[in-house]
Amino acid sequence: MPKIDTEVVTVDAIHPEIAKIERAAALIRAGEVVVFPTETVYGLGADALQPGAVERIFAAKGRPFSDPLIVHIADEGTLDELASEIPAQVHQLARAFWPGPLTLILPRRPLVPALVTAGLQTVAVRMPRHPVALALIRAAGTPIAAPSANRFMHVSPTTAQHALADLQGRVPLILDSGPCEVGVESTVLDLCAMVPTILRPGGVSLEELRAVLPDVRLPLPANKERRDNDTSLEAQRSPGQLLTHYAPAVPLLLFEGTAEVMRATMLTEVQRR
Repeated sequence: MPKIDTEVVTVDAIHPEIAKIERAAALIRAGEVVVFPTETVYGLGADALQPGAVERIFAAKGRPFSDPLIVHIADEGTLDELASEIPAQVHQLARAFWPGPLTLILPRRPLVPALVTAGLQTVAVRMPRHPVALALIRAAGTPIAAPSANRFMHVSPTTAQHALADLQGRVPLILDSGPCEVGVESTVLDLCAMVPTILRPGGVSLEELRAVLPDVRLPLPANKERRDNDTSLEAQRSPGQLLTHYAPAVPLLLFEGTAEVMRATMLTEVQRR
């Protein structure tokens, strides 16, 4: 994609300046992409209902179209526009965890572009807690589709500087409100499954979810080789389901034993490398 000038604008995390938010919202309405903070990680957002705008997200990230996006909303009433069915569990979960780091998988309405959902008949929705994210969604007047603001398969950014390092020259505007509070992605809960199922662990734990819905479960083990290799051809049900998606770029070693044994083993490993 052609390089563009990227501007970083500092925005107060608690009391976002109206003029700065409106500037970002105008870009969203015009079909552009904007990097903005959430309580989990920084997001790369565009108007969720404009296919051309959504396509810019995939271009900026280098993300395959088989990886669905999360649609961010600022009030629970917007669910009626996005989801064809809203189970009673949704309202229980929303009361407990919204705004916050929980994404719900629901049946989608035709209004939601297939590009957002990777062609699936479901849509992932959440209401972020960050004041800047909420202000941006309200000012834009539209749901905002947003994955993490990084190149595909890179580490998710928890500061604007992380996002700038990955996306400079690929996005017009980054809203900088300091480090993210949670620092890990939202939990994704599939409410279209026979039993509510966690598709991606995140900012809301299994135990917290079971305190509201006791039957929530983790997914059955998947075939690792299939999931590692299934990066572009078949749609993933949720963002972040590839086993290598959040893997570090360096080997991870686990040392066990007494402190003396671990020190000796680590020293041997360092010398070997």
